[in-house]
Amino acid sequence: MSLTTKQILTSVPSMHRRKILTSALAGLGAMTLAACGGDSSSDLPASVADRAKRKGSSSTPASSTTAASPPAAASSTTAASSGNETVLTDTSFGVKGDGTTNDRVALQNAIDGSVGKVLLITGKSRIDVKGLDLRTNTHIRFATGASIKLLAHNSSSYQMMRIWDVSNVVVENAYLDGSKELNSATNNPNGDANGVGFSICGASNVTLTAPTTISMWGDGIYLANSWYTVTTPPSNVTVTNHVASGCRRQGVSITSGKNITFQSPNWSNISGSLPCAGLDIEPDNNNAVLQNISIVSPVTNNCQYGVLIYLGALAGPNAQNISITITNHHDTGARHAGMEIGGGSWNGYSVKGNITVTSPTYTKAAYGYELDTWQSGGPTISVTNITQN
Repeated sequence: MSLTTKQILTSVPSMHRRKILTSALAGLGAMTLAACGGDSSSDLPASVADRAKRKGSSSTPASSTTAASPPAAASSTTAASSGNETVLTDTSFGVKGDGTTNDRVALQNAIDGSVGKVLLITGKSRIDVKGLDLRTNTHIRFATGASIKLLAHNSSSYQMMRIWDVSNVVVENAYLDGSKELNSATNNPNGDANGVGFSICGASNVTLTAPTTISMWGDGIYLANSWYTVTTPPSNVTVTNHVASGCRRQGVSITSGKNITFQSPNWSNISGSLPCAGLDIEPDNNNAVLQNISIVSPVTNNCQYGVLIYLGALAGPNAQNISITITNHHDTGARHAGMEIGGGSWNGYSVKGNITVTSPTYTKAAYGYELDTWQSGGPTISVTNITQN
């Protein structure tokens, strides 16, 4: 390992080890270590991810924190054709958008009926935890003040918008509210927080422009391999100006991905279920891919970790070559570390590549940059030009 850094580390306590439930995993086959499960200074045990549960269930409990200001009143745009694009309004499919009615079925019909066109979300829709499935060639645009918010529920596992094994998806100006304050599921700080805003699994050519995801029981955005092929990563995903606030587990989790770019995100006030990171890059298993992951100018505020990279489950018979670049990260108030990298124990397997962190700024963080559990012969780590205030 080559490490270039103005190390702010020397007396930092090591990251608490993941407690993998080996015997449970041996009997469960499809279950894998959660990319969200729990290292922290609190010594709380890690959770094990039940992929079937993550794939979709219902009900979740609530914490009473509000995450961001609600959007302004929605505009009342009607169906139109503009230039080469045809715009269909959600109301033309029976969506009420009145802030009370369960619009899930009508919204799903609108998504299915607008493939190849632009679907305009115009009101304040409510949906149940069954969530919405986006299709290949879906293009959704939220009008000013439009939003989708979960109804009261009792589920620790949901996906408000699933982008699974599809391609060419565009979502503009989405505002998704996970309603954690309306969730009556059992609060488990060690995990079991799989309720997410956008779930992007095995999909390709996905563009999210200025999405806002607040008050999720788990993550604002979650990226993982296909649930169906197991080995197909999401690819060519670009997210610009993402805002995640008041989520319990992460602003974003990346468990696998190829050509993934987050440009100028803001991940804030993440707390409730470990590890509580603005961004957690953490593979579930040896089938994961972490290639050309680019995080540009991220801002993290008031999280347990600003950015956490944990590679403990990546090593295995599939040779791995990773590339992760994080530039101009600015963290304020990390309760543990502005940036932590760990899990580098390769057990005789090959994990190559590089992690490059350039010009991070850590303000009022308990620790700035922390490196933990790293064996030589793994990916090269370069952390340069650190500023700590």
